[in-house]
Amino acid sequence: MQNSFPPAGTVPGMSRSTHREPVTADDVDLAVRLAVTALRDASADSGPDADAGRWDGNAGTLEWTCWETVEHLSDDLFAYAAQLGPSPAPPDREVPFLWESRRPGGPANAIHADPKAGVAGLLQVLESCGALLTAMVRTTPADVRSHHAFGLSDAEGFGAMGVVETLVHTHDLAGGLGFAWEPPADLCARVLGRLFPNAPEGTEPWPTLLWATGRGDLPGHDRVTTWRWDGTVRD
Repeated sequence: MQNSFPPAGTVPGMSRSTHREPVTADDVDLAVRLAVTALRDASADSGPDADAGRWDGNAGTLEWTCWETVEHLSDDLFAYAAQLGPSPAPPDREVPFLWESRRPGGPANAIHADPKAGVAGLLQVLESCGALLTAMVRTTPADVRSHHAFGLSDAEGFGAMGVVETLVHTHDLAGGLGFAWEPPADLCARVLGRLFPNAPEGTEPWPTLLWATGRGDLPGHDRVTTWRWDGTVRD
């Protein structure tokens, strides 16, 4: 992802993180379950013959196919879970799995689904990687800190990262596969408060999250072209 979150639209003296609710393992589980259900329904609606070609098309505005985007999302969830695994957790580097692209311009993943298993197998990979992150967020002590390029983070932070990746990449997939996708507002609000504390106040959470991740417009605010979240630990 191309990430560099600007201060556009920040309201001085106000922050979404001021009275925020924490992101929990249940939030990770919910986001992944909603995404997998939406993707399974979209696959079932198209039929097996039409389905193969649709998954080879791009996911929304991304340069990745829908299949590659689900692999990338699975890889994100796996990587965030893995980052919390070592004892002690690494404060200054990623756990050294080998990430590699299978084609020029494709996502660099450690996780790949077996094409012979079809879309059903691909979604099982996504579901399994989501379960790994859910378990790690649920069981990792609150004082554990681990490296991320956007700030040393804790289990809640890695869980919030997984939720954001799931919500926005499912939005990308909805654009490629042609299904409706709007996650719960309270779930979006919690991850905005955790990872985008300077996002505008007084706006609907889902459009704000799309705006903050460069995927949508927000009235009264400049379009975001490069972005990043702030993964550092909140009080």
